[in-house]
Amino acid sequence: MTIEGDALLVRVYIGESDTHDGRPLYDAIVRLLRERGIRGATVFRGIEGFGRSSRVHATRILALSEDLPILVEAVDEEARIRAVLPELEALVAGGLITLEQVEVVVYRAGGEPQP
Repeated sequence: MTIEGDALLVRVYIGESDTHDGRPLYDAIVRLLRERGIRGATVFRGIEGFGRSSRVHATRILALSEDLPILVEAVDEEARIRAVLPELEALVAGGLITLEQVEVVVYRAGGEPQP
């Protein structure tokens, strides 16, 4: 399957210490997206950030945090992303979910021939 042109980017901002059913929340989100057929997801670990509580989470030695920022991103057709949103919202007890219109220029697996 391929994606071309207009698509939707969902971003889920959570903390590294957030869990769901005993495993990291970011892992539960990626598994959910995969099970629902979303074409791909990436998890980013932040080095510093703060959220609604205004508490800074950082990797610096003097402010070593066990709850660094985590960002999960996924891009797919709008209908596919919107269909999974209610389940994402149910998983994220504390965090932020955003949507953004994007234009997909290239979507192919490594090793695929380029036109």
